[in-house]
Amino acid sequence: MLSGQKGKIPHKIHNNIFRYDSHSGGEKEIQRTMLELLNQLDGFDSRADVKVIMATNKIETLDPALIRPGRIDRKIEFPKPDQKTKRKIFSIHVGKMSLADDVDIDEFINAKDDLSGADIKATCTEAGLLALRERRMRVTQEDFRKAKEKTLYLKKGNIPEGLYI
Repeated sequence: MLSGQKGKIPHKIHNNIFRYDSHSGGEKEIQRTMLELLNQLDGFDSRADVKVIMATNKIETLDPALIRPGRIDRKIEFPKPDQKTKRKIFSIHVGKMSLADDVDIDEFINAKDDLSGADIKATCTEAGLLALRERRMRVTQEDFRKAKEKTLYLKKGNIPEGLYI
């Protein structure tokens, strides 16, 4: 993957690396990629002009070998959004959606749930998909409620999406 390229590789490599039980071909490929990245990270001189940038929404799923001391110089965490930020995130994701008159986004903004920006986006996307599946032109408040429930269920249970009922 990167062998023989130490002087030629890009200055930034962006990757999400997760630990999975490798059963399918795709999961095995993720494992191979992760192992190769770990191997290459150990091969770089700390003074080299190579910068590796990694980002994830689920730090708990990262391989511990990837985040051990000495491998990552800086870790920047973004806190959960406050109400003002939630409002902005919702406005971005519902901006082009056709909403029914009963939609009250404030219900979700003021909720005490631990919704990240990614969770808000997933909720809005799922709400739109629910409306489309029922061949409706507008997204309703009930679509948002069901979408939020599904998003939180998947987040807390770490259940693969295909198993959601």
